[in-house]
Amino acid sequence: MHIARIGLGVAAATSVAALAVTALGTAAPAAVPHTLAVPAVAGHTLAHDVSSPLTSEQCQAKWHINCYTPLQYRKAYDLNALYRKGVTGKGRTIVIVDSYGSPTVQHDLDVYSHQFGLPSTKVKVVKWGHVPAFDPKNSDMTGWAGETTLDVELAHAVAPAAKIVLVETAVSETEGTTGLPEMMDAEKHLIDQGVGDVISQSFGATENTFPGFDHGDFSSIKKLRYAFQDANRKHVTVLAASGDGGATDLKLDGKTYYKKRVNSWPSSDPLVTSIGGTELHLNDAGDRVKPDSVYNASEHDFGAGGGGQSHVFTRPSFQDGVKSKVGTRRGTPDISMAAAVNGGAWIYSSYDPTAVGWDVTGGTSEATPIFSGIVALADQAAGHRVGNIQKALYSLYAHNAKANGIVDVNDGTNNSYQGVTGYKAVNGYDMATGVGTVDALKFVPALAKASSHS
Repeated sequence: MHIARIGLGVAAATSVAALAVTALGTAAPAAVPHTLAVPAVAGHTLAHDVSSPLTSEQCQAKWHINCYTPLQYRKAYDLNALYRKGVTGKGRTIVIVDSYGSPTVQHDLDVYSHQFGLPSTKVKVVKWGHVPAFDPKNSDMTGWAGETTLDVELAHAVAPAAKIVLVETAVSETEGTTGLPEMMDAEKHLIDQGVGDVISQSFGATENTFPGFDHGDFSSIKKLRYAFQDANRKHVTVLAASGDGGATDLKLDGKTYYKKRVNSWPSSDPLVTSIGGTELHLNDAGDRVKPDSVYNASEHDFGAGGGGQSHVFTRPSFQDGVKSKVGTRRGTPDISMAAAVNGGAWIYSSYDPTAVGWDVTGGTSEATPIFSGIVALADQAAGHRVGNIQKALYSLYAHNAKANGIVDVNDGTNNSYQGVTGYKAVNGYDMATGVGTVDALKFVPALAKASSHS
């Protein structure tokens, strides 16, 4: 995965997926050179440090992209009727995991909430390990701070009454195992403490970069699954971004891409719901002017929604109904939400004192916190944690998907990237967008009902 950044009026991108973390969202005043010092955060920021959000029409005139507010997303995903019924995520907790975090996350969320008329909420920050002091000149830290900002603000936008717990880890996640043990330890600790109903992970590392992979030894990945196994037992939903590298992803150097189809973990883990990316086509009211397409900005090097077959995990039973698409392997993504940079989200940040203001950001690390909000709504509607949603999700898809709020993405666009042929959005499940996207008014109660557990 990678972070792409565009400065004001500058269509320059950068694939920075440092050593391990692929965070999906960032912003910078100008192009950022390739560097290993940046987290493998999947994400992209197009406009940086604007004094106030612009309309899509203004964004089109200025940067030739659409840009959306949370109010437009709420309309697009049919969330407002749920809010009117009192389904707001109240009583539920979203856990967000990011290296380093952001020193201004609470202030920035308050500004964001005030701008769009959202209720304010307190972010509980958990520091895992000796998290170093924030240095705005450290591109690794600012990359993660941008990711943290995106994660927190978008989760809050969708589930405004849900509690948010932000876990800041002390080791930056990159390719390979670097940073992942700390993240998994933190997640398991919170799960064991009963904290959190859904965990949002906007990071990933290419399966091929893990030690032993080239020799068919997948133990380095399988030894990291303990948090997800714990979550499965405790009925905590775990989500992960499918990545921004289309059907390929980054090598261990964090700069160059595999010239073949690969996949990334934790998105590829069968215990995790993989969240892919779409491009929304909305007017300023949030109404669709045409159906969603696959997130693919490869012509500008701003990424494409991750998806494909895992080389580590075989097809789980919940995907037996789509075996004609995934074959004998675990296929990703499972479901998709807004991620395209053209149609990116406005976020506010002030962690970098030289670039305070509003940014437009995309990537599947935008889609993932959006879906974490959807899960929190379903938890509230159900009156309990919906837990591992995979079996329920594919059952809803197989049995009257439309009535259950699953909206097919089938316009023929694809997630090809960096010269590696991807997958097309066709009728039904595909490895570009999974089962599709959601109409939350129908999907939330359907998921709540289908996910009942003892």
